[in-house]
Amino acid sequence: MPLAPKSFLYEHDTKSSVATITLNRPERLNALTFEVYAELRDTFRALDTESGVRAIVITGEGRGFCTGGDVNDIIGPLFERDHDGLLEFTRMTCDLILAIRECRRPVIAALNGTTAGAGAVIASACDVRIASESAKIAFLFTKVGLCGADMGIAWLLPRIIGFGRATELLMTGEFTDAETALRMGLYNRVVPVAEVLGEARKLAEKLARGPSYALGVTKQSLNQEASLDLASALQAEAEAQAVCMENPNFREAYEAFTAKREAEFV
Repeated sequence: MPLAPKSFLYEHDTKSSVATITLNRPERLNALTFEVYAELRDTFRALDTESGVRAIVITGEGRGFCTGGDVNDIIGPLFERDHDGLLEFTRMTCDLILAIRECRRPVIAALNGTTAGAGAVIASACDVRIASESAKIAFLFTKVGLCGADMGIAWLLPRIIGFGRATELLMTGEFTDAETALRMGLYNRVVPVAEVLGEARKLAEKLARGPSYALGVTKQSLNQEASLDLASALQAEAEAQAVCMENPNFREAYEAFTAKREAEFV
């Protein structure tokens, strides 16, 4: 049964094998609700094995990518919860990030505009970030009296931009403009806003034509090796590569090379 989320837009282009998730509350700068959090988590879990999907793009409608939890729909109601209720919510938000990282399909963030709070963490959890020139980004948590380490960002961000820069961004909660984010390595590239979605889809389509099994193993290795010492990482990579050598895509790449043709990966 095809995926049919109700709280955001979902499109699966069967020709390119690319799925596109579009957050579509533009009047609220795509702020998140409880329902959006839960459906995003469930959708990324499903996309790990969804037939015909080999790459994913996530973007937003309007001027913003996502500005985090909606003040009216989430922040206000949280004051009515006890500790267990709050922990239930924070664990759900963390489960969304885990679902993105554990999804073996490449995930490309097309950051069309302002990216803040939980939206900035979602973007950081993606494999590649392509941003518009107006896509300023901030991890706003300390600005509202919360811990700067939220939804796994204290694990993710130092691995993307380094410990010192991550510390500053998470402690100050200040916005960073797109060009600065690009120089830091937080964004992979910055393009005019009209080109963001096209560039993201172009990359997604390129990856979708690639060896999906090997790309999935690559993503798993990046997750796993962050906590390994060198000897353990080398052992893990030796095992992962031996498994990939048994996959039919390895032989297809060899046969395509010797026949001087494009490989057709499964």
